[in-house]
Amino acid sequence: MAKYPFETIEPKWQAYWDKNKTFKVKEDLSFPKEKRRYVLDMFPYPSGAGLHVGHPEGYTATDIYCRYLRMNGYNVLHPMGYDAFGLPAENYAIKTGTHPSITTNNNIANFTRQIKSLGFSYDWDRCVSTCESDYYKWTQWIFLQLYKKGLAYEAETPINWCPSCLTGLANEEVKEGKCERCGATVTHKTIRQWILKITDYADELLAGLDTLDWPESVKLMQKNWIGRSEGAEVTFKIADKDGKPTDDAFVVYTTRCDTLFGATFMVVAPEHKLVKKLTTPEQKEAVEAYIDAAAKKSDLERTDLAKDKTGVFTGSYAINPVNGKLIPIWIADYVLISYGTGAIMAVPAHDDRDWEFAKKFNLPIIEVLKSEVDVQEQAWTEDGVHVNSGFLDGLNKADAIAAMLKWLGEKGCGKKAINYKLRDWIYSRQRYWGEPIPLVHCEKCGCVPIPEEELPVKLPDVKSYQPTGTGESPLAAITDWVNCKCPKCGGAAKRETNTMPQWGGSCWYYLRYLDPHNDKEFASKDAINYWMPVDLYVGGAEHAVLHLLYARFWHKVLYDLGFVNTKEPFQRLINQGLITSFAYQRKNKTLVPTDEVEERDGAFYEIATGEKLESVIAKMSKSLKNVINPDDVIREYGADSVRMYEMFMGPLEVSKPWNTKGLIGVSRFLEKVWAVSEKPLCDDEISADMRKLLHKTIKKVTEDTATLNFNTAISQMMIFINEVSKVEKMPKSLWTDFVKLLSPYAPHLGEELWQKLGNDNTIAYESWPTYNEEFCKDSTVTVVVQVNGKIRDKLEVEPNTDKAEIEKAALATEGAKKFMEGKTPVKVIVVPNKLVNIVVK
Repeated sequence: MAKYPFETIEPKWQAYWDKNKTFKVKEDLSFPKEKRRYVLDMFPYPSGAGLHVGHPEGYTATDIYCRYLRMNGYNVLHPMGYDAFGLPAENYAIKTGTHPSITTNNNIANFTRQIKSLGFSYDWDRCVSTCESDYYKWTQWIFLQLYKKGLAYEAETPINWCPSCLTGLANEEVKEGKCERCGATVTHKTIRQWILKITDYADELLAGLDTLDWPESVKLMQKNWIGRSEGAEVTFKIADKDGKPTDDAFVVYTTRCDTLFGATFMVVAPEHKLVKKLTTPEQKEAVEAYIDAAAKKSDLERTDLAKDKTGVFTGSYAINPVNGKLIPIWIADYVLISYGTGAIMAVPAHDDRDWEFAKKFNLPIIEVLKSEVDVQEQAWTEDGVHVNSGFLDGLNKADAIAAMLKWLGEKGCGKKAINYKLRDWIYSRQRYWGEPIPLVHCEKCGCVPIPEEELPVKLPDVKSYQPTGTGESPLAAITDWVNCKCPKCGGAAKRETNTMPQWGGSCWYYLRYLDPHNDKEFASKDAINYWMPVDLYVGGAEHAVLHLLYARFWHKVLYDLGFVNTKEPFQRLINQGLITSFAYQRKNKTLVPTDEVEERDGAFYEIATGEKLESVIAKMSKSLKNVINPDDVIREYGADSVRMYEMFMGPLEVSKPWNTKGLIGVSRFLEKVWAVSEKPLCDDEISADMRKLLHKTIKKVTEDTATLNFNTAISQMMIFINEVSKVEKMPKSLWTDFVKLLSPYAPHLGEELWQKLGNDNTIAYESWPTYNEEFCKDSTVTVVVQVNGKIRDKLEVEPNTDKAEIEKAALATEGAKKFMEGKTPVKVIVVPNKLVNIVVK
């Protein structure tokens, strides 16, 4: 049997596709709207590590689907590009002095080589990179539209601060309270930031979810992240030293205004703007020490429910609007300035966290909901009839909330309100390697946008990428770049030195793919109307909230401004499961790198200690040395084997562990396909059995490819090859149809087999085979024969045979007779085409 020569076949066809631009696509109006498909992969970040075998899973799925669609007469847009701004390249620049663009472009070249080596059918002429100025020109342009619409504003706000790197960190750069880069404990620092008003679109972002074909889990995550709730805003006046109301006040949001009679103290965030005014001279030293300590904690640490409650009294009091009582105002780090108004009313009898705080600092606890426990001993967090609540006594929750809202409105100290957990998006970063924000600061004119015709504002070349240490971007130190003329008055001005986050460029890349070489607009109306919305978006569940929410926000703004034609960008979303790997675990649950493990007699041991280890499934990671490089497995088994194995491992959405033994099995299948292709072809008529097998295979592969159930489609192709490998001569028409079915899954082999059949053109646009439903029907079905529920025999009958005939045949089987001997049948249950159960005594 001749070996399948993938080592020469795969590079041959990759070169053919490149040279002939086989998958280049145009906006061909001869295709009606229903015959156009936009299939999108999530934007990869080109890391220095390159691809591991988990990356191609989603790419392979979309590639098979796109190849299938083309063969079914669709015009398919399937692009690829790179989310190229990112921290790793800047960190590497800080260490080595190598410009981030050099590192990034080297990584992009490596990623592109690896992606092409897997035979994906991308239109490479549409490839984009967010760090190229002809791309980020339009990222800057979109930012200016947000700014002009009043959706971008400046504010002094706390950021995560790394005292070692001397720079601000995004939330995603903080892992368990530590700097992801250096491991130092993250603190907080208040600096000037640019912020996008995503909260203005909270209701639209919520409502739009109901129109999308997305996993329910992702929609739920977005709903929870937006966190819409209905409640009340209540105004608490601050008292002077004599207990009289001042002009200063707190506004507190609460979903339980009916518990106001139980509010016995207030808590404000350490960063609250009124803290200085609230702090009395006697408390000044204690308050300042507490604020300093709170700045050294991450949000995660501050809000940890298990942590010991800390706080400090400001020395001031507020006035409870419902009963006029003075209640002390405390500062505590468990209240975050980023949530709600940064101040809460505390009802300790009915909230666990408030109860713990009240107990620690000996504050009053007043029951206002009839409880089944002593609220002095523990909080009652269930509902109950109102008590100790004046005009609310005896009312249930709904009636009490309605009555309190009415009372607050009449007294002018509160109103019904809607709140969101969603915070406005802190959009600026104090980094070099990001898009410059296209604004200047003029003493006379204030903040002035750069004229659109002067875009892009390009990043300047710098000698040092070190952070300034003041919280400003490294750009702030480049005076020749910073100092400029005001576009409005012509006077002296300074450029904005914050840069955009990595999320900026990835918010809209799917639109640039539509028209990537257009220098007049981010995409033409014709291209947008031709392709949008994205029909299928495939990517990891880790992007469920941030990227997908930010992209939806930008798209909705662009829709409101008339630049796009749909309210939502991504109609259907699929999350592929993780491809995991094996790791080795000690008794204390810690993991051991694979190169520190040895196998003896089928068991695994840590080399250094001799401890016996348990083999477990874990995420691939460099630290565990269990990452599988696709270059290695492609070199040994071929790209088609890798593609088909990743799809054969299990359903697309399910996580599954990599096992090279499984890859070997798929490789042998392709060897078998190659061996069958070496059989002599004939023009003989296909036998009835073979015809049935072919049509069943066409039907199964068609239906499963259309629904992305690739693993079961591959199983059917394996069944087909096992059967046809038994014939001596291969009917050409049968083999031609099979080669077409195989080609989306193993495209290099598919092209080669197509050529062996005497064809000069690519198989990529050949018509997909069709099946006849009549030829798929079985002439007989297998019916299981049970006696008292246990399988005792089987029989073959024609489909839909009469129940009486099936019963008679079942009773006559040897298995049934053997286990009925000496017993009396009391009941016979017949399920046509499936089973007969004989109940005997």
